[in-house]
Amino acid sequence: MDQIDLDLLATLEADARLSFAELAERHGLSKTPVWKRVKAMEEAGAIRGYAAQLDAAALGFGIEAFVQVTLQSDAAERFEAVVMAHPAVRRCHATTGAGDYLLHVLCRDIAMMDRLLRREIARMPGVVRTETIVSTRTVKDRHSLASAAKALGKG
Repeated sequence: MDQIDLDLLATLEADARLSFAELAERHGLSKTPVWKRVKAMEEAGAIRGYAAQLDAAALGFGIEAFVQVTLQSDAAERFEAVVMAHPAVRRCHATTGAGDYLLHVLCRDIAMMDRLLRREIARMPGVVRTETIVSTRTVKDRHSLASAAKALGKG
């Protein structure tokens, strides 16, 4: 992956709806080489897909929280299967440190958060302990991975 690829990725991160012609024009290239580069990055897995970015608040989710979960030692696979299917869990990360997993959850209100924590997450397979941190506001939501790769000398 070279500097041109990283520049193309940064542009696609900002607006994935651009046509190959528009993408080529922005970077002073012709359409065919841009198309080939983008296809190669898709095949290599650098581009995992294209999606609309939705606003959680506009969709009625007023509470965003992070739940650290500690499990019994033999419950990871069962826990992960339940988490994968749960609609309120936006992201799940296996972690090091005091907890085993960090869940990023969205809820409509505090009542929904209470139900989620007490009736659902606490009852997931192997859960021993949870600790919840509620986000009061988002300071930074996204950062360009292509820009980070450029800054770290990938390109």
